[in-house]
Amino acid sequence: MAEPLLQAQIEIAAPVTKVWSLVSDLSRMPQWSPQCRLMKTFGGPLRQGSRTINLNRRKYLMWPTTSRITEFIPDKKLAFRVNENGTVWSYELEPTATGTRLTETRHAENGVSAFSNMSVNALMGGVPSFERELVDGMNESLSRIKAAAES
Repeated sequence: MAEPLLQAQIEIAAPVTKVWSLVSDLSRMPQWSPQCRLMKTFGGPLRQGSRTINLNRRKYLMWPTTSRITEFIPDKKLAFRVNENGTVWSYELEPTATGTRLTETRHAENGVSAFSNMSVNALMGGVPSFERELVDGMNESLSRIKAAAES
C-alpha cells in the first residue's frame, strides 16, 4: 500500500523567480530527477491542463507515463497528475528571508492503481523500498535544482 504523502524540502539562496524558471521548465526534469529521462509538454505554453509524456528509468527498467498539469500558479506551485498510477507530484515555492523554500511532494491520498502496486512489487523490490528510493530521488532533485539556482 502506497504512503499517502512523500515529501522533501530544501532552502535555496536564490529568488523565487529564478527557482520557478528552473522548476517550471519541464524539459529540464531529467537534469533534476534521477529517475526521469524525458518530460515533454504538449499544447503550447505550460499551463493548467497541459499534457506531458514522460520516460522513466530505474537501473535497466524503463517505462513511459503521461501526465496532466493540475495546478500552475507562477512563482508558487506546479503540480501534475500521473495518469497511469493516479499520483500527483507537486513543487511548491515559498519566499524566505534568504531566498526560496522549495518543497517536492508526491500525493497518493487515494492510493495508487492496482497495476502500479503490482508492478512495483514484482519489478522494483516492493512498495516500501521503492518509496524510500523516491524520497532519496526527491532529495537529489532538490539538491540539483539548488545547485543550478545558486550558481
